[in-house]
Amino acid sequence: MSEDDEPAKADGGTASQSDAVEDKGFEEHPLEWDEPENNNKAPDERDSVSHRTEKYDDRKLVTGQAKYTADYEERYPDLAYAAVVRSEIPHGRVTDIDTAAAEAMDGVEAVLTPDSDAVPDAKYTSAGQSYPEPSPWDMHVLSEHVRYIGDPVAAVAAEDRTTAAAAVEAIEVSYEEYDYVTDPEDAFGEDAPQLFDDGEVENEIVGHDYDRNRMAHIEGELGDVDAALDGDAHVHETEWETIRQSHANVEKHTALAYTNEDDRHVLITSTQVPNHTRRQLAHLFDIPIRDIRVRKPRVGGGFGGKQAMVVEPIPLALSLATDRPVLYEASREEEFYAMRSRHPMKVRARTAVTDDGDIEAIDIYALSNTGAYGSHGMTVAGNVGSKPMPLYSKVPNARFEADIVHTNTPQTGAMRGYGAPQGTLALEGHLDEVARDLGLDPIEFRRRHHMEVGDLDEIAGMMGGEGANRRIRSCGLSECIERGIDAIGYDNLEQPEDGHLHRGIGMALSAQGTGVAGDELGAAQIMMNEDGSFHLQVGGVDIGTGADTAFLQIAAEVLGCDEDDIIVTSSDTDVTPFDYGAYASSTTYISGMAVKKAAEDAKARILDWGARLLDEPVEDLETGDGTVYSETSGDSVTLEDIGYEAAYGDTEREHILGKGTHCTEESPPPFAAQFADVTVDETTGEFEVHKLVVAVDCGVAINPGMAEGQIEGANHMSYEMAVSEGITLDDEGRAEVTDFDEYGLPSATETPPIESILVETHEPTGPFGAKSVAEVPTNTVPPALSNAVRDAVGVRITEMPITAEKITAKLDERED
Repeated sequence: MSEDDEPAKADGGTASQSDAVEDKGFEEHPLEWDEPENNNKAPDERDSVSHRTEKYDDRKLVTGQAKYTADYEERYPDLAYAAVVRSEIPHGRVTDIDTAAAEAMDGVEAVLTPDSDAVPDAKYTSAGQSYPEPSPWDMHVLSEHVRYIGDPVAAVAAEDRTTAAAAVEAIEVSYEEYDYVTDPEDAFGEDAPQLFDDGEVENEIVGHDYDRNRMAHIEGELGDVDAALDGDAHVHETEWETIRQSHANVEKHTALAYTNEDDRHVLITSTQVPNHTRRQLAHLFDIPIRDIRVRKPRVGGGFGGKQAMVVEPIPLALSLATDRPVLYEASREEEFYAMRSRHPMKVRARTAVTDDGDIEAIDIYALSNTGAYGSHGMTVAGNVGSKPMPLYSKVPNARFEADIVHTNTPQTGAMRGYGAPQGTLALEGHLDEVARDLGLDPIEFRRRHHMEVGDLDEIAGMMGGEGANRRIRSCGLSECIERGIDAIGYDNLEQPEDGHLHRGIGMALSAQGTGVAGDELGAAQIMMNEDGSFHLQVGGVDIGTGADTAFLQIAAEVLGCDEDDIIVTSSDTDVTPFDYGAYASSTTYISGMAVKKAAEDAKARILDWGARLLDEPVEDLETGDGTVYSETSGDSVTLEDIGYEAAYGDTEREHILGKGTHCTEESPPPFAAQFADVTVDETTGEFEVHKLVVAVDCGVAINPGMAEGQIEGANHMSYEMAVSEGITLDDEGRAEVTDFDEYGLPSATETPPIESILVETHEPTGPFGAKSVAEVPTNTVPPALSNAVRDAVGVRITEMPITAEKITAKLDERED
């Protein structure tokens, strides 16, 4: 960020808001931001940014030319195929693995067990997070101590998929079976079966107590919550429960491993975190990082499920054992029981509210079921409090606690929203109930307390210590509410003529983060070709969101060229710069700012060469329409002329390169206001959702079309969490879902119309004013729908999913 440019106002709407904010604590967390002048462009001054540019890979996707990991099998004629033997019991220890029949089969190249030389015995976490990992090292590539039905115990490589599957069936595994526990409340009991013995976990996390199956405990407090709860205010308490939700990726977890001619190990894999995966594989297999290359092709959906090194170690171990390329593609059944899912949680919310409707305290407790292993367990649970609670920054007393507990059930992990959906359901549903109980309008009740420009977010920082606070420099929440009210028809609701039908509208607010403050890094490089075109190399990972397109638009805006003149290469650890990966809604904000910096670095060299050709001062020059032009004389020279002069000049020559790296302590929240319009039949409990409306403040949308697509996709995922059973388990913790036909993913015809509204503010810390968009609408449909049902028929559903049977039961309860 330039120190010479005049700081721009961060008004989130109007400069007067900034001027009117009380100057308290601003020295450490200033409202104004030292923002380069070129970062804050009026809409009519934007040439690439804010335009609905066609997604970079759209044509390749619709014509079938895009290459996913499994498509690379045709390039390796000696490819072997992997399959995995998984535990058939919820808890126990492997006592014997009989591999003789499998090894004798024609076409079987290798059979690996936990004792095989090619299988590392080091412990690790599958969570693709920063270093050192904030998740415990509690996993093995192949397990002797199995902790859920699905734990991998052996692996096979064969010349084709059919033979690999047959070999797996031929392997016989004997177990010593242990007692097991599947309910998190039971697992936390003193007499519950213990999943981890002493010494079985490394990198233990704060608050762990493996004697009680607790992977971690976290807590934080602002003010004095108990004093407020014990005072004269009304104390309200509600309890909420969420589902075990599948990512439901179209592309399954897939990885291809081989050793190249330089004895370096290459992974082509469907991943959100190439660099983290490389580092984790290096740790696990004791291989230098330099000798591992991770390449990401197109990804057919991630949603957090591929923010983990889920399958990569198995094909790499098999490749080392067979000395040939190995492909592992998970089955659809494995996706539901052996990959990852959203953490199911039970959340309690309490508030102290005065007679006048002032919230004196918010207290939230979460019990999170992390399943058999602790991947992402602590950080997801932390977001249950740190994302939704700061929405109400004017509340003086706040407390959050969470216990993260192991059970003998399938692994959980990162999923879009990352803890915020569970917390938003509890808080937004709770506040709606409080407002109705006190006779207050639920929307006005929120308006009195919600975050505004200039607020210091101390609640999100209460668990993070010094430096974790953030000043809110952009907030369009008020406009989100107003535009949502208009779009849903809140003030013009017409009741059905039939007396047994009742219509209601519910709303919920949401905030998220934009990256992880102080724990992100993105880098980019731009190379200019002699014809004035560019190659953009960026570590930021496009997992279908359109990140590559956003990078092109950001670079083109700076360079003043056409987007078609830039070729983007991303996510290859041998070729592209370092990047933490695609998670925490960081890609546009962190990686995009790295791209902007790289483009500005290249632009400085382009202007220097332009000054030589035009014989004018650099400060008089600007780029645009594929030229460098003088703002004084009007003379110009093309980028192609500059490219050839720089590469082939008579006296001086230069390959014009631009480099950019970005990390930041900032994490500005995007905001959303969700509305749901529902009609409920009081005789049957059946309900019809007429419309979902969600208005989102994501700062400046780099590509409005892609932003709307992200909002609608996120809202669909949120709707699924509200009305779907998710992944159900039997008494042994076995997933009862094996295919999409059995999973309650709402189809297009079952999904109500979703109206997305973009509310533009300007976030001075983001590239051209952008902040995140992809997660915040994932949080809001369950509470909005619960609130709508409450508005329609007066009963509250707190356990997801919302069903006709639950509504009927509540109505019957009320009559009794």
